[in-house]
Amino acid sequence: MNLYLQAFAIFFKIGAFTIGGGYAMVPLIEDEIVTKRKWLAKEDFIDLLAISQSAPGILAVNISIFIGYRLRGIPGSIVTALGTVLPSFLIILCIALFFHNFKDNAVVESIFKGIRPAVVALIAAPTFSMARSAKINRYNVWIPVVSAGLIWLLGFSPIWIIIATGVGGYLYGRLKNKQSTKQDVP
Repeated sequence: MNLYLQAFAIFFKIGAFTIGGGYAMVPLIEDEIVTKRKWLAKEDFIDLLAISQSAPGILAVNISIFIGYRLRGIPGSIVTALGTVLPSFLIILCIALFFHNFKDNAVVESIFKGIRPAVVALIAAPTFSMARSAKINRYNVWIPVVSAGLIWLLGFSPIWIIIATGVGGYLYGRLKNKQSTKQDVP
């Protein structure tokens, strides 16, 4: 099977069977793209994930576009984006057509109440995996903790957190490069 069909099938399957949005899709995408098929290195995947989170738009679509682009350029990004979006579109279309038939059904309501805790776990699992991959340690653990606190407790916009941490990372990198240059000079 050619790469376009494989990529479309992977993203279609993940898009069709993942409840909970983009963060719930991350471990499944990583497993398919990095672990099983080895189309990307883990470090490249983490970098694409960081860019996807920083870019405006839906995380699942962003990551699929970046992965598709990395694999086969613009045609690859179109194929993977369609694979990600098409299942949701078709499911929402069906729900919209038939929603009035089951909107007050107790069984359907109970099913969704049961799914919610699993969705929380699906979102939490990649967080710990990403922390390990991002080399979060006792020296820099304060960055995600403070960022989460500012967003959750104080209502800061994630945009300002991304900008501030990006500028902080840039300045830290420059400072570190200056220090290593000074040590190299005899």
